[in-house]
Amino acid sequence: MTQETLVVIKPDGVARGLTGQIINQFQEAGLELTRLELRRATADLIERHYPEDEAWLSSVGGKTLADYERLGLDPADYFGDATPAMIGRTIKGWLVDYLTQGPVVAMVLRGNDAVTKVRALCGNTVPVMADPGTIRGRFSSDSAAAANTEKRPIHNLVHASGTPDEADYEISLWFGE
Repeated sequence: MTQETLVVIKPDGVARGLTGQIINQFQEAGLELTRLELRRATADLIERHYPEDEAWLSSVGGKTLADYERLGLDPADYFGDATPAMIGRTIKGWLVDYLTQGPVVAMVLRGNDAVTKVRALCGNTVPVMADPGTIRGRFSSDSAAAANTEKRPIHNLVHASGTPDEADYEISLWFGE
């Protein structure tokens, strides 16, 4: 089934000059690049890009709590006595700051099962846990430990839509109807 999906090369990927190599990985995998734009993302765009609902915020906060547990860190040292949703809100704020700090490259890729294929090519969202052949595994070495200590999101080079519905929403948000 042919799908479209959104990929955003984040400021760290653009600043490091990796845009061409990242796009090349998608094209070598048989995906068609249908839209491409270099732009500065606004805080409003990023606020709308990441959900504000409690389920998403709690999911993000829960992943962060799991990272802290895995790393032997006490989340109270970083967030105080916070719920997963409160931690998720903090992380969302960090993401807004991160994605507005420099230019990004937004693109739409089309292909057979594009959402799943792109996610596989990108690799684990925590680069030190990503397979070495993936974009994040090949070009980044950031970790939850470093990000948490510096009170910032993980710098993982790219955003890729997680589901076909998410891709439809994000494409319309970034490129219009």
